[in-house]
Amino acid sequence: MTGTGKTVTRVDLCEAVYQKVGLSRTESSAFVELVLKEITDCLEKGETVKLSSFGSFMVRKKGQRIGRNPKTGTEVPISPRRVMVFKPSAILKQRINGNGNGSAGADD
Repeated sequence: MTGTGKTVTRVDLCEAVYQKVGLSRTESSAFVELVLKEITDCLEKGETVKLSSFGSFMVRKKGQRIGRNPKTGTEVPISPRRVMVFKPSAILKQRINGNGNGSAGADD
């Protein structure tokens, strides 16, 4: 599942579970859906989801602010909302940057 520009889908994740864990395709699909649903449910409640050696998903509240239409310059209010953010772990950052096994080292 590595490569530049490839998008990994639910189907790809289910297939990986099927290939590597040995569950049936139906069980693999149900397993992936269950994990994603649990993450979603926790985020909906405003909880932080921390996956060791991977990163954390968090919900942040953004207050109302004034935005600007780039074409016309017209100011428009942007309503308050919640946004989901992902903060990768130091280990994941190192792996993405090709620094080997994920042991502690320089960050960024």
